[in-house]
Amino acid sequence: MENFNRERALIVGVDLNDGEDTEASMEELSALVEASDAEVVSSIIQGRDRIDSATYIGKGKAEEIKNYVEELNIDMVVFNDELSGSQIRNLEKVIDCKIVDRTNLILDIFAQRATTSEGKLQVKLAQLQYRLPRLVGFKDYLSRTGGGIGTRGPGEQQLETDRRHILREINNIEKKLKSAELIRETTRKRREESDIPIVSLVGYTNSGKSTLLNRMLEYTDADEEKYMFTKDMLFATLDTSLRKTELLNGNEILVSDTVGFVSKLPTKLIEAFKGTLEEIQFSDLLIHVIDISNENLEIQVAATNKILEDLDALSKPIIYVFNKSDKVDIQEVYFNFEETEPKIFMSAKVDENIDELMKLIEETLNKDNVFAKLCFDYSSQDKLNELRGKYNIGEIDYVDEGAVIELSLSSQDYERYKKYVI
Repeated sequence: MENFNRERALIVGVDLNDGEDTEASMEELSALVEASDAEVVSSIIQGRDRIDSATYIGKGKAEEIKNYVEELNIDMVVFNDELSGSQIRNLEKVIDCKIVDRTNLILDIFAQRATTSEGKLQVKLAQLQYRLPRLVGFKDYLSRTGGGIGTRGPGEQQLETDRRHILREINNIEKKLKSAELIRETTRKRREESDIPIVSLVGYTNSGKSTLLNRMLEYTDADEEKYMFTKDMLFATLDTSLRKTELLNGNEILVSDTVGFVSKLPTKLIEAFKGTLEEIQFSDLLIHVIDISNENLEIQVAATNKILEDLDALSKPIIYVFNKSDKVDIQEVYFNFEETEPKIFMSAKVDENIDELMKLIEETLNKDNVFAKLCFDYSSQDKLNELRGKYNIGEIDYVDEGAVIELSLSSQDYERYKKYVI
């Protein structure tokens, strides 16, 4: 059923002729507005040599937008870049309408989608850090409109109190997140002790990461309650999730579904989610999920790689999964596939090539494995049981000296059980 109370938005961008694909960026901005449950009524792209420090677009263009706002009954004007507090204030004075920039819009979507207590704290922290230097610019429309897009999360009263109160709130949230980080570190150490490999799904928002995770879970007939929510929309899944599944050889892996990336992802948001995103750094393998049907996949791959580089994670083993291949003719896709190895083309939605992916994950994780024959005497059966808990061990040969097995070990495990090698 259509929501007749949706806010009506006019989106505005500036083309500086600096090599950025402004059309693609504006299309994404439109999708972000729709994801925030508003309606894009019209779009304006202005060509400029440089950004106007006072109004971003220049006073004359702002006056022109004011007329559009009145004619089209616009509720808010959304700009494709991050605005300063003075720019927001000046634009509000000229246009007399709620002004939202790209950063605030993304933060708003995150505020809607966060479900865990830590996720909500992370978003609230990013919102407060973003709004603190912009309080003057926000005050007018906050008191006038009483909410809506760009005002979710910290409420009106909170934003209109003095800076010291907000700084105190930021400090309190940071302390809570620090406690959550300590808990996460303890959990991570336990996982490291178990030596179960961690595979992280990374990629642009709406590339199909959660759908792919669900397909991987089907390998162990996992309870459907463990399946991830999926929907064809930006940032359908926000909170990082960890699930256990098995490879074709029976060995267990932990799969992490991380928050989707987007171009111009707000710096404050990356900083707030740093603790969660750090999980990527502790992964044994990354699966970079790419929507091959998206005409801007080159931009999306570059944006994802930039964030992985910022997280110091680009040196990790990466499998490139070109998802949604059922929607396109791969021969007609313009992209330099040679730079993405190893790779696989598949469709997670229709289970296409999922077997090949699981095999590739197994091969990549086992690339540095060592094949060995080991003998555990009867006083060391606990060590044998440790390996049985980690590897799909076949036949065990019981001889006078003890239990003899043959298997492919990780290099770390080979060093750990070296004294049992025969």
